[in-house]
Amino acid sequence: MKKPEVAIVMGSDSDWSIVKPATETLAQFNVSYEVRVISAHRTPEVASTYAKSAARRGIKVIIAAAGGAAHLGGVLAGHTSLPVIGIPIKGGALNGLDSLLATLQMPSGIPVATVTLGSAGPVNAALFAVQILALGKPGLQKKLAQHKSRMKKKVYAGDARVQKDLA
Repeated sequence: MKKPEVAIVMGSDSDWSIVKPATETLAQFNVSYEVRVISAHRTPEVASTYAKSAARRGIKVIIAAAGGAAHLGGVLAGHTSLPVIGIPIKGGALNGLDSLLATLQMPSGIPVATVTLGSAGPVNAALFAVQILALGKPGLQKKLAQHKSRMKKKVYAGDARVQKDLA
């Protein structure tokens, strides 16, 4: 098995069903990954150690999924210079608005890229990680171009179906 290049970290195993599509997307691009459950609040020392050791272990991008206070992405970003992509998890009293804002509102110098709430978030986080990795990998750039072409063809086919239905 290839050394993982992407780390997917979630604050709770209850987030797994939401985050799993990120692993499926990475697999489609043959990008290696590892998945961990690490809490920014309940295991802060583990989060710190994990982030500090990530680059040394070959990780190039970290995806952090968290709900509620959603500090995981920021805590990890505070301990590494690797790019961190935050997935805010929907739920709770504010239906994910709190996690979205917590992931977005990072202080100057500690960036966390943030994707959308909902089912598109994990897929977009994985695609963003692939785009980052593709900067130095022409083969991965080609796969991304093919992916975009398939999406375009799907839109054209959808438009043709609608136009046929209108006729």
